[in-house]
Amino acid sequence: MLLLWKHFALGFSALLPLVNPLGSALIFLGLVGAAPIETYRALARRIAINTVIFFAVIELVGSYLLSFFGISLPIVQLSGGIVIAMIGWSLLNQKDSAPDPDKTDVAAPAVTQYEINRLQQKAFYPFTFPITAGPGCIVVMLTLSVHTQQKTLEDKVFAHVGLFLAVVALSGLVYLCYAYAPKIERSISPATAHGILRVIAFILLCIGAQIAWNGLSSLLTPLLQHTPLLPQT
Repeated sequence: MLLLWKHFALGFSALLPLVNPLGSALIFLGLVGAAPIETYRALARRIAINTVIFFAVIELVGSYLLSFFGISLPIVQLSGGIVIAMIGWSLLNQKDSAPDPDKTDVAAPAVTQYEINRLQQKAFYPFTFPITAGPGCIVVMLTLSVHTQQKTLEDKVFAHVGLFLAVVALSGLVYLCYAYAPKIERSISPATAHGILRVIAFILLCIGAQIAWNGLSSLLTPLLQHTPLLPQT
């Protein structure tokens, strides 16, 4: 059970700054526009479900894709950890609360409440991908998927379950933020949301550095063990 909660905390804290439910909800609000609250809730429900499926597919097939291309676990940990750390560093030094370009380049003019059918057709693209889960989430999820590899089958199952529960919890936050996006916009200030993002970004930076160090240690240990000792004089 300890391993389950460990991977739950790791997955949730690593994906939270990238999904950024509060920030993404403001983008979502701008795209949907003046729609009834029932429309927001229906769309939020579909987006949350799509997010769970999206991450679950990446988590399940990610390790097989890496095996197919012959990429080892330490290499994925090193490169993926560097990417995560760079994302955290970028968020930490962001000068304003502008949305991620990966999520905003698909932005469209605000819609009205009479275009509900068109909104439902956009539940996966662009509302789920890339507004909710962008390209950075794919890299992080692949890294976390490989990070769940354990020595025993039982530990491996607990690791995958913990990561899946993190995705479910994160999707629940997405639903709450999207379903009540109009109320959130009126109740929270941009400065407060920006401060919260700074704290989460620092945690993400530390997680990326730790994962990269684990990969680098695995790569260096065999080299150091086989390095001949210098002759004594």
